[in-house]
Amino acid sequence: MRIGVDLGGHTITVARVLLQEGQRPLIDEAAEIRTPPERGVADVMDAIASLAAALSAGHEAEGVGLTVPGALDAYRRYTKRMSNFPKEWDCLDIPNALSRAMAGKGLSLPVKIENDANCYALGEGAAGEAVGLSDYVVFTMGTGIGCGIVVGGRLITGAHGLAAEGGHIVVSGNAPCGCGGIGHSETLAAADGTRKRAEALGLPGDFRDLWAMRGDPAAKRVLDVTLDGMARTVATVCQLLDPEAVIIGGGMSRAEGIADAIKEAAMPYLGLPYREFLNLRVSSLDSKAALYGAAFI
Repeated sequence: MRIGVDLGGHTITVARVLLQEGQRPLIDEAAEIRTPPERGVADVMDAIASLAAALSAGHEAEGVGLTVPGALDAYRRYTKRMSNFPKEWDCLDIPNALSRAMAGKGLSLPVKIENDANCYALGEGAAGEAVGLSDYVVFTMGTGIGCGIVVGGRLITGAHGLAAEGGHIVVSGNAPCGCGGIGHSETLAAADGTRKRAEALGLPGDFRDLWAMRGDPAAKRVLDVTLDGMARTVATVCQLLDPEAVIIGGGMSRAEGIADAIKEAAMPYLGLPYREFLNLRVSSLDSKAALYGAAFI
């Protein structure tokens, strides 16, 4: 048994994940709490440690895997940048900080960390739409766009730990991105950018409300930009990596028919040999994917 932790800006979810040889992993029990409002290191670590200790009680745990919503160093110990968390998280030795917090609860377990989108990709490979695949790409579509890439059965992290930022593929224009670059997919295709364009026209900012209005000409213009940004992103990774499947997850992926719409929009950007191989799937695990992935890092 392992403990998987999904750290988000709004919620923290901790799960007890059972691993049985020859079978898919199983989330035995999970608990969710709101992330402490100030998102300070001490408060967040204490909250995670308390939940991990509670879920470990009476069970033999092998270790703790933690998703991190930000960039990590190549050795997966330090945060480089967590844009939605206080500066005290930057360059923080997270495994050490969590180990100390757990020790205060009487729990001594090894801790490993990984970027949240990478954990999502690992989770899909362990228990979701990518089971049995060795080459696939996962996009998490929400406030931003996360990405995890598996090639030859191995997660791609890059020489500096910064690989697989599919949401920051340059797709169009000079719009500034939160990462400091310009023209990135996330600025066009994520929920936050879509909301800003919609509200500027007096339309609903919530993506699923807007999606339900896609027959309206004004809503369609906004959504066409979103779909085009995602289509360019999908087409780029397909021609670069030739994956067996591209899997989308996150809140936006639950909009009915969005996968088909992205696939249709992506076709013109794909070279002819690639069109027959575009296999776009929607995650069946949803938010559980990151928890499964955390247990496998």
